[in-house]
Amino acid sequence: MRLALDRRLFYLRAPGKGGSKVNGRRSPELRLRRGVDGPELDRAPVTHPATTEDAAEVRPRRRLLITLPRPGWRHLPYAILAFAVVVGGLLRTYRINAVGFNTDEAVYAGQAASIANDTDLIPYFPIFRAHPLLFQSMLSVPYQLGTSDVIGRLFVAAIGVATIVMLYKVGSLLYGPLAGAIAALIIALMPYHVVVSRQVLLDGPETFWATVTLFTLAKFAATRRLAWLYGTGAALGLTVLSKETAILFVAAVYAFLALTPEIAVKIRHAVIALGVMTLVILPFPLSVMIAGSSETGGNFLAWQLFRRPNHEWTFYPTVVPGAMGYLVVIAAIAGLWFLRGRRSWRETLLLCWIAVPVIFFQLWPVKGFQYLLPVAPAVALLAARPLAAVVSSQWELRVAARRFAAPTIGLGLVALVALSLLVPSAQRVQPSQSDTFLAGSGGVPGGREAGRWIGANIPEGSQLMTVGPSMANILQFYGHRRAFGLSVSPNPLHRNPVYTPLVNPDLSIRYNDLQYVVWDAFSADRSPFFERRLMRYVERYHGRAIHTQTVNSGGTLKPVIRIYEVRP
Repeated sequence: MRLALDRRLFYLRAPGKGGSKVNGRRSPELRLRRGVDGPELDRAPVTHPATTEDAAEVRPRRRLLITLPRPGWRHLPYAILAFAVVVGGLLRTYRINAVGFNTDEAVYAGQAASIANDTDLIPYFPIFRAHPLLFQSMLSVPYQLGTSDVIGRLFVAAIGVATIVMLYKVGSLLYGPLAGAIAALIIALMPYHVVVSRQVLLDGPETFWATVTLFTLAKFAATRRLAWLYGTGAALGLTVLSKETAILFVAAVYAFLALTPEIAVKIRHAVIALGVMTLVILPFPLSVMIAGSSETGGNFLAWQLFRRPNHEWTFYPTVVPGAMGYLVVIAAIAGLWFLRGRRSWRETLLLCWIAVPVIFFQLWPVKGFQYLLPVAPAVALLAARPLAAVVSSQWELRVAARRFAAPTIGLGLVALVALSLLVPSAQRVQPSQSDTFLAGSGGVPGGREAGRWIGANIPEGSQLMTVGPSMANILQFYGHRRAFGLSVSPNPLHRNPVYTPLVNPDLSIRYNDLQYVVWDAFSADRSPFFERRLMRYVERYHGRAIHTQTVNSGGTLKPVIRIYEVRP
């Protein structure tokens, strides 16, 4: 049902104490709630102008179209949101600790343990490495009770569920509660977000704070209140403190404001917002300088900017759309096309939020599976917009002499999109037993077990050599023994500065500084050259296999990690 209010008859003033004024007269309070097609009127007793003077006070206004909610569907958004939170929480916690940490998880959890003063891990994971420490500092609070991989992952999963609720708030603000609930459902079931928010990585918390920033910026655009602009600066600062690459969203905010002239921001107000962001970020560089680790951070930045590509340029176009869901991407594009007549600053905001990181990471040679996760909420909102529009429409479709109402079709489309996300997400959360590994896509099978075997069976003070630093980090976290990656270059221009290279492995073995060599299938698949070099050391120094870690792959036990004892 639609109610058209003629601009010549009605002038609605903002609600205040004691009700609102309609044409200059008091009436019961009016509550306007933004819906898919515009504001929705929950309760609006309307009186006509009583006198000519009252009618003369009416200001020219555009024709306002108000969509009344369907009586039986008033609680539909809340039902969808509850389903999203429950199922999203289950997907993020189901057998969450079946497989041990990957290398990045080991590093971030190790930093959090060091902040919590875990004496077993402090020698292997210094607090200051390369990234900001907001998430690690938050994780160090539960780590005061003891370091555990399952606690770290549950902590990240809780942040992932909070992102679902936060996205509902953003969607409700932009397009109404129904669109917000559908967007929350999409992100709750999206394999991309499910997989990453099950791991102790920085990208899940970064995505949460990026969604908070999106909310504050949208609130500023809707209300023009400067407090929300300054809040955007603070939220953006927290996003950067989660992961430094979030500084790209400064460019996204600038692009949005530049492309939306109706949202005028004075230079001094923009400077104040940037100042607020700087104040929030400032504690991290100051603490790095005080700790004397600023050189390492600078070297890490230079290494990241000039390191060799780790994937083909087609990596993101071929991997990320499938992880987000092809139907989600199609719905987002279809909404931009079929609802192009309803374009506003909202779509400009979401497109800028997506375009800036996508362009940067596509041009940047370093490509990680999880790097584009902060744009996933914006994609979910663009996909939810047309789905919510169909659900709230009034038209009917006749197929084979039967009539189908638009809400029924819309809910069917929502269910289809949800099912297309739920099935791959359910498959991805099953424990992996593969001997290949994509960074950021999950844990490393066998790594935790091999590390714990090392901690229980190899003498304290022993040192190990691995193919690369990835396995070295995992073994150090679980085994509490020093490990060095053979692939770490002695040239400081060609290595991650936080790792120590083995300048002369032969000499280290002959002097009995290295007693064990560890081969793993994951590093061998990525670095066959260094895998061959490592096995030459095993042969040269009479390596004896003392432990083999296997996984059950299709009913066959496959070795994924093998530990050799070598002698000078």
